[in-house]
Amino acid sequence: MSNPVIFRLWQMLLGWGSVGLIYTLTDHLQRAGQIMAPSSLDRMIAFTPHAIWLYLSFFVVVPLGYFLTPLHRVLWLSRSMRLTALCAGTIYLLWPTTMVYPVDEGTTLSSMLLTVLTYVDSAQNCLPSLHMALMVLAVWGISAARRTVRTVVFILWVAAIAYSILQLRRHLFIDVASGAALALVAGLLIEAFGRSRQATLKENLQ
Repeated sequence: MSNPVIFRLWQMLLGWGSVGLIYTLTDHLQRAGQIMAPSSLDRMIAFTPHAIWLYLSFFVVVPLGYFLTPLHRVLWLSRSMRLTALCAGTIYLLWPTTMVYPVDEGTTLSSMLLTVLTYVDSAQNCLPSLHMALMVLAVWGISAARRTVRTVVFILWVAAIAYSILQLRRHLFIDVASGAALALVAGLLIEAFGRSRQATLKENLQ
């Protein structure tokens, strides 16, 4: 595509859209999930519905990832998200997981938003956390621009969102950690595939 904005939007649709599709399908196709027990670290973090505001900024980080990643890395970002979604979806189907969610009876706007989120989100698909995986990939892509201050800001932002995920009890620490690990593996595999393909093309041209 000659228009870089259209290209970025298209790749975001393919990458992020694939995640949403697989997340929704696996939620409907899987059996009842195994209940995951919170770790001592999870129990140390107090539940608060007010973390919802930081949590929702996830929906800002991912699009920014596609628009701040250097153009030549956008395809890598999209493919990495697709591979991450496929791997996570496979885990969701083979080993579905869930957790005990806290009951929030508050009347604040934060509590109302959390109620809406609970209604529309899956009660399963816990491990690995795709929220964490996508944020790691987004920051990885952004870091390719080699702007240190921007990269540090996004790393701190994502770390804060990860903490808010634990505060809201949408995931446990093991879910967040495994989501980050999955993103790293998927990103490295796509990078390796890209290098291998380039090497093959060079050999064919010689």
